[in-house]
Amino acid sequence: MTVGLSQYEMNHDVLAALRYVREFHGTTIVVKLGGSVLQDEGLLHSICRDLSMIRKVGVAVVVVHGGGPEINQELTRRGIEWSFVNGLRVTTPEMMEVVEMVLCGKVNRRIVRALGEAGLKPVGFSGADAATLVCKASDAKLGRVGEIERVGTRLINDVLAIEDELGVRGIPVLAPVGLGRDGLSYNINADWAASRVATELGVTKMLFLTDQDGILDPQGKLLPELDAGELEQLIEDGVVKGGMLAKAQTILHALKNRVTNVHVLNARRPHALIEELFTDRGVGTVCRLRSRATAEDFSEKYAEESWSN
Repeated sequence: MTVGLSQYEMNHDVLAALRYVREFHGTTIVVKLGGSVLQDEGLLHSICRDLSMIRKVGVAVVVVHGGGPEINQELTRRGIEWSFVNGLRVTTPEMMEVVEMVLCGKVNRRIVRALGEAGLKPVGFSGADAATLVCKASDAKLGRVGEIERVGTRLINDVLAIEDELGVRGIPVLAPVGLGRDGLSYNINADWAASRVATELGVTKMLFLTDQDGILDPQGKLLPELDAGELEQLIEDGVVKGGMLAKAQTILHALKNRVTNVHVLNARRPHALIEELFTDRGVGTVCRLRSRATAEDFSEKYAEESWSN
């Protein structure tokens, strides 16, 4: 009986995978890699192999990455102190030099190498290249932190169009450094960069690969599905905070600008990307403008509340 059930489940997964491959073929997704994920070389190579598989079944992939932990390490090595305000790093001109060096010269190159080893044709660049991310100073108190004003997609689309004689396709890898109208480089929150790129490209699916299982309720339980109103309530109640706060705000922006599905996944779950895209088993948290989840599925605390959509 157990063998029969296992065979049934396997057949179901195969059929589901074929259905999802047909559904996503020819579409584009944006994948944001969190900084802490990038410090584990084995994990990075595993993710890149999954991205290669996704790309080879006809799904275009744009990678946007962070690099906060490695920036912290380099700042510490140089004896430079730093602070955060509402999840954004206060960035002095001296720190900006470190930020640009680490994101563009170290982290970006590492991802490009890993994707190349996985059989893709990656092209790494920053938002300052070809005016991909044009920004202004976000707040005087934050220094060289940029707020994106315009996203240029030509370089991204040019890379996606690359195809060699064996059919190997290009994959853009974007570091979140922007170009100010004053000619200076600016530190951009990587979650915001991913969200703005996704909305400008018109994609319907964006995935955040993090070191957390997803978005949690007040009792610390994973919320498998949220709508925009529920997410706004979690922010208002202070349940979503710290690094997840900035991510939640970018998710809301994406949902209100035609990105229909935003997923928050734990990158340490083996093949989380494949499981999320090509099986019926959801992993992590999926956010939609209007969710199919019922209030009872959300949490006991919020079950009696009327959520705004």
